[in-house]
Amino acid sequence: MGILSIPYALSEGGWLSLTILFLVAVLCYYTGLLLQRCMDVDPLVRTYPDIGELAFGKKGRLTISTFMYLELYLVAVEFLILEGDNLHKLFPDACFHLGGKKVGGKQVFVLLTALIILPTTWLRNLGLLAYVSVGGVLASFVLLGSVFWVGAIDDVGFHETGSLWRWSGLPTAISLFTFCYCGHAIFPTLCNSMKDR
Repeated sequence: MGILSIPYALSEGGWLSLTILFLVAVLCYYTGLLLQRCMDVDPLVRTYPDIGELAFGKKGRLTISTFMYLELYLVAVEFLILEGDNLHKLFPDACFHLGGKKVGGKQVFVLLTALIILPTTWLRNLGLLAYVSVGGVLASFVLLGSVFWVGAIDDVGFHETGSLWRWSGLPTAISLFTFCYCGHAIFPTLCNSMKDR
């Protein structure tokens, strides 16, 4: 989803907003290394709340837990909304009847996406998600190949239009760029699911 939102983020923030994308990538890389160091200090540290408790006691654990679970909830909601919007644009006439009521539009796709994603939340070993991740990697390559094909071969072309910097669209661009790197919340869980940490 992050890759698909980058063109819109560029149109909102301007071409120079790519520096913000690079900055966010560097910050996430550095904080990932810090997270690994924190987890290597004590073998009992397995989650973000454990790190919060180690650093600030029980209040730190409670604060970290609150913000972490709030972020995970909001990212899940954002993902469902994005999927509902995108799929509705692809299939605008999709609807079905449920209990005598007609359900259509974005609601159909939000429900379908939630039903498809729900079984992945029941996995005890997140190593199984590696197989799902392969699908995401393949989809990314297909997406990039499609964009280059349409731009270079189908005579649509690549046009260097747009503004260099747009202050009014910068908040949108920053939020979409940070969404590209929203995996930090699950780093400890993934790390603990790996055979070789």
